[in-house]
Amino acid sequence: MNFEALHAQLDDSARFDAEYGHNLASHLPMTLTALHRLGADGPGLAAFADGYSRQLHGAPPAEPWPAGDAWQGRLGDPRAWPAYRSLFREWLLNEGPADLLQPVLPVLMRGCGAAAFHGLIRVAHAVDAGHANELADALAYWACRWFTLGDAAGRGRTDDPAVAVKGLRLPLPTAPLIAERMALVAAAPSFAGAAAALRVDQQHTLQRLAAWAASTYAQTADFTVLHLVTSAHAVRVLLPWLNEDDRPAALRHYATAFLAGGASSRPRPRPTMKAMTWPVIVRRALAQDDEHVIKLVDSCREHERIYGAGPWRAAAARAVMPA
Repeated sequence: MNFEALHAQLDDSARFDAEYGHNLASHLPMTLTALHRLGADGPGLAAFADGYSRQLHGAPPAEPWPAGDAWQGRLGDPRAWPAYRSLFREWLLNEGPADLLQPVLPVLMRGCGAAAFHGLIRVAHAVDAGHANELADALAYWACRWFTLGDAAGRGRTDDPAVAVKGLRLPLPTAPLIAERMALVAAAPSFAGAAAALRVDQQHTLQRLAAWAASTYAQTADFTVLHLVTSAHAVRVLLPWLNEDDRPAALRHYATAFLAGGASSRPRPRPTMKAMTWPVIVRRALAQDDEHVIKLVDSCREHERIYGAGPWRAAAARAVMPA
């Protein structure tokens, strides 16, 4: 696969801030990578970037990372993105992706729900794109929006995410952003005990979470659940970059954040729809400018490539159906 056109667009996208509007994550680099994997050519990538970037803000001036300061020192500080960009870019120049990701990912995974999983998702797309500066910028975004929801999930009584989510009968939180609603759910006194019902293992949990999310999205087109589908794909991409000993904790943190996301929404069933083939789904995804739909279709196709038959195509078809 030729990455030249994608890398050119990612080079250009570095002139924009990581967020726009009211703390909304820029999806430009993530969507460019998803479009590339779906088969978009250079003009297609450029057309999407031109349209999407009109709502973005210019990147703030670069800031040096203070010499000698620990890299974890500004986790969760949204003003720290320019300094984290400098830190991670320099780190990559000196050590390369593997030597950066192995010590950094275990810490960041404790806050994998940051910005509604967008830090996690952006890093996974940057890894897939093989673009060093985008990887640094993505890690910087994850770090500056980092917050933890705990690791309550782990050694419970059920392997079924549907059972665990059903047990989280908490008041539906009211807040404008998904991440804010997730934080409200996780702060509820009963959350940790309810989330602990989910048993987490390295062999099956991630696939079960992804399948529950995809099946639920196929039935409801719920916007919050969409992020659970795409974040599960991101975790699968990043797990091999973690040391084996760090993977169980990373999965527990992700499962806990996943359950917080699942409990922060009340998906409502939609009418059934006709089945679609992958060529039709991909063609529809490439023909539109909805960044969430494009990423969802790409993630579902990747889930099917790895896991085989499942609800993946139905979820992708739901995404490209007219509202």
